[in-house]
Amino acid sequence: MVMALGTFRLAILQTGPSRRLREAFLWGPFNYNLQKRWRKPVDSARTRLENRTRDLRLDKLVDQLKKLNLVLSLHELMSNQRKGYASVQLLSKWKYEVGLNIPVGAFLSKYPHIFKIYTHPVKKNVCCEVTQKMKDLIEKEAMAVSEAEVATVRRLKKLLMISTDGSLNLHALWLIRKELGLPDDFRNSVLPNYPGDFTIVSPDTLQLVSKDESLAEAEVEKWRAKEYAEKWLSEFETKYAFPVHFPTGFKIEKGSREKLKNWQRLPYLKPYEKKGVNRVGNVERFEKRAVGVLHEFLSLMVEKMIPVERVSHFRRDFSMEVNVRELILKHPGIFYMSTKGGTQTVFLREAYRRGCLVEPNPVYEARRNMLELVLLGRRNTNSVGCVQELAERCNEGSNELFAGTCDGDWAVSIFEGRDERSPTADVSDMEVQSDEEDQD
Repeated sequence: MVMALGTFRLAILQTGPSRRLREAFLWGPFNYNLQKRWRKPVDSARTRLENRTRDLRLDKLVDQLKKLNLVLSLHELMSNQRKGYASVQLLSKWKYEVGLNIPVGAFLSKYPHIFKIYTHPVKKNVCCEVTQKMKDLIEKEAMAVSEAEVATVRRLKKLLMISTDGSLNLHALWLIRKELGLPDDFRNSVLPNYPGDFTIVSPDTLQLVSKDESLAEAEVEKWRAKEYAEKWLSEFETKYAFPVHFPTGFKIEKGSREKLKNWQRLPYLKPYEKKGVNRVGNVERFEKRAVGVLHEFLSLMVEKMIPVERVSHFRRDFSMEVNVRELILKHPGIFYMSTKGGTQTVFLREAYRRGCLVEPNPVYEARRNMLELVLLGRRNTNSVGCVQELAERCNEGSNELFAGTCDGDWAVSIFEGRDERSPTADVSDMEVQSDEEDQD
């Protein structure tokens, strides 16, 4: 009887049945679609990024900083010109290099407190330069960077002490110069002033000459000492712990509290300890050391944040051969990754409250003042209508300087009689106001 049923089944399969019928025989009583639906969901960095709890304040801050970076990029292009200003026609050719996806004239007209648009008295073309208010803030930032040189050198020495051989690539340091608080020409203006601390061993490598053991203390260790003294916690609870601040609306899964408690007690090799890093057999401790290195790295930044792609330049020097994005998403209470502004930016969560730095510094305050000026937009200014005459000449081609195609960049507003009062609006108040004009 059994042989007869087997022969019958084989005969049916050999007669050329449909593909769905074959799958039904192969999978038993369940069809193929049900088997595929019951597969275990994949837990990867991509799914964690999509399902993470978002911090709206930090996301909005990244969007605002993107506008500030566009403004500073245009200022750099203008300052490179011989007389410190540039025509709108010339800026239109550079808009893709800067990262603008709208006409330059439309972007410049959004920020009358920053850009001064006028008609050249001789050439009769539309030109643009940075206002005195913005120039003063840029000078203030440069002065703050210069005055904080000693503290910046301290942070640079700590970075070199974290590296395995006490050296870092100069190009990688140049990429994070703004985050670290260094001037653009730090190789010629800062490093030669400290020959007893740094030396350039090759054209692109910075070497630490002498170590300072007093600097071999991570920022998280200061927090642990404070927790141990103020909250009377045991040394076992605080010796290897990290400050954890989950975002608003974060849902802790069942059993995660116990796992986090055990992870906080897990010993690891601290950033400034040099005993050799062994990954085999100690995966969790190796990952926790990477968390400690990234935590200290972000603590040394001026604004406690940095694009994720720039962290990858230091992975090999810091012996943290892990997936940085996955590591950040795995610890949402310590780090936060924002995908706004066309890039991935990692924040040190404990350093921010309501979108502002908890412990501000002069460089951060100078940059924040520039951000306030950007957030003002067209407010507190008397705007005149568009220059119809220039638009007509542009369309008709009557002026030789306007000959050729016109993309609408010439029809920009000329702002006269501006209110020169300094902006006093606070950033936290501006964040509440909705300004549709600032949407790029």
